[in-house]
Amino acid sequence: MASPKNKILIFGGTGYLGKFMVKASVSQGHPTFVYVRPINPHDAHPSNSNKLQLHTQFQSMGVTIFHGGLEEHDKLVMALKQVDVVISTLPVPQHLDQLKILKAIKEAGNIKRFVPSEYGNEVDRVSGLPPFEALLENKRKIRRATEAAGISYTYVSANAFAAYFIEYLLHPHDQSTTDQHHVKVYGSGHAKDNYSID
Repeated sequence: MASPKNKILIFGGTGYLGKFMVKASVSQGHPTFVYVRPINPHDAHPSNSNKLQLHTQFQSMGVTIFHGGLEEHDKLVMALKQVDVVISTLPVPQHLDQLKILKAIKEAGNIKRFVPSEYGNEVDRVSGLPPFEALLENKRKIRRATEAAGISYTYVSANAFAAYFIEYLLHPHDQSTTDQHHVKVYGSGHAKDNYSID
C-alpha cells in the first residue's frame, strides 16, 4: 500500500514560476494548496483577469485556494496547519516577505519541509555588482532565518540567465527615466556583452 502523498502549499502560485509548480504538484498526485492575495473581480486591470482565470483553472484541477495576505499571520498559520510541505515562488520584490511565512511555519509546528524562493544562483558562493548583490543578500537572510528556525528545508539553485534580470536590474522599458537612450553599466564598463531587448 502506497503511503499518502504530502499536502503541498505554494506561495506565489499565480506567478510565472508558481503556476508551473502548482501544475507539477497536481500532476504528481499531491493534494495541492495555493495561498494568494484576494482579487477584486470588478477591478479591470488585465493581471486581475489573468489571475482569476488561473484561480478557476486551479480549482478545476482540485487545488484548494486560500485567500489572504502575508501580513495576516493567523490566516497563514491556519493554512499551514493543513499541509505538510511549503514551496515559495514569491518574486524578487517579495523575497523578504518569506520571513512572515517562516514565523507562521514555526508557530504551526507541523511543516515537514520548506522550499524558499531561490531558483537562481547559489547565493552563499557568489557575489555580484550592487543591485544583484542586494538581491543575493535578501536570499541569504532567508536562508539564515530558515536554518535558525530549525525547519527542514531544500534550497533549489538552478543557476540563472542574465535575461531574467535585465528588466529588474537595468529597467530598459522604464518610462519614468528622463533619458531613454542610456542604461546603467556596473563595474568598469569594459566587459563585453550583448543584450537583446524584446
